[in-house]
Amino acid sequence: MSKYTPLITHLKSLDTNDIPMTFSEIEAVINSSLPPSARKHRPWWSNNPSNSVMTQSWLAAGYKVTKVDLAREQLVFVKQGLESTLLHRTTAGSQQSLSKTHPVFGCMRNTVVITDEADLIGPAMPEWAELLQNMKILNE
Repeated sequence: MSKYTPLITHLKSLDTNDIPMTFSEIEAVINSSLPPSARKHRPWWSNNPSNSVMTQSWLAAGYKVTKVDLAREQLVFVKQGLESTLLHRTTAGSQQSLSKTHPVFGCMRNTVVITDEADLIGPAMPEWAELLQNMKILNE
């Protein structure tokens, strides 16, 4: 029995689609402290089953982790499979059916980690501007 087994029991007992929890609440459930890396590194909370014993626990309970906020020490467990269902509506707006999307949809989710230090709007290579300017001068 893993020290995270109580987390499996807890998540299964709630049987709801979304379970928001703080890190302190998780520690109370498992009756143990989370490792320091859980508070410092977003990848610790990935849904990769080879990540850690705790990851295997929430996956075994049928949940995935989303909305990890390290600063506020909180996250949301979401029931697996719900993220890939779509509600289709007719033109009149009435509910028609609940169906799954293509099985490949979302297969790359949680495979890329963007660190807090990453500048997503800055140039990848700031020296390109100078290189392009030099090329322009040479071509004139």
